[in-house]
Amino acid sequence: MTADIETVSSRQVYENAWLRVREDVVRRRDQSIGLYGVVERRDFVIVAPLQDGRLTLVEQYRYPIRARIWELPMGMWPDDSEIAAETLAEAELREETGYRARELTPIGTVLMGPGFCDQRGHVFVATGLVAGAPAREATEQDMRCQDFTLDEVARMVGDGTLQDGMTLAALGLLRLRGMI
Repeated sequence: MTADIETVSSRQVYENAWLRVREDVVRRRDQSIGLYGVVERRDFVIVAPLQDGRLTLVEQYRYPIRARIWELPMGMWPDDSEIAAETLAEAELREETGYRARELTPIGTVLMGPGFCDQRGHVFVATGLVAGAPAREATEQDMRCQDFTLDEVARMVGDGTLQDGMTLAALGLLRLRGMI
């Protein structure tokens, strides 16, 4: 079977600690030539801290959109370390919320933006939460953390308060699995 798209050439056009951008010249099945800009990023985790009918969200300033937004705790390592997704989820949960989870359950994977990016998000639900102090990075110094009832979260989705795509996708997985 012939690939739908064949890479003719590829060149890296930008790189920093969190991402790399490459430009690929491609040939389609009909032999026409095209161009793709591809953002390469390491996988990340999304953690849904759930306890007693409440979900914990974090709010922080997101520079690219120049706004503060609510979202589930999430993150990735900014270096080349190979770490299990569950280990990263435990670390992100502790870092952003201070919580430790007695149980961390994987519930699915989401794609960041498969039309331009190769990054995958591994979604976990954290239960049996034990409170502690957050250990936030410098980029998270403005972050705040708050528990919301499931009705409040549903309202935030409905009225557009929650807009982060990965948070909405994770909430959808939680809902489909009957967890919220």
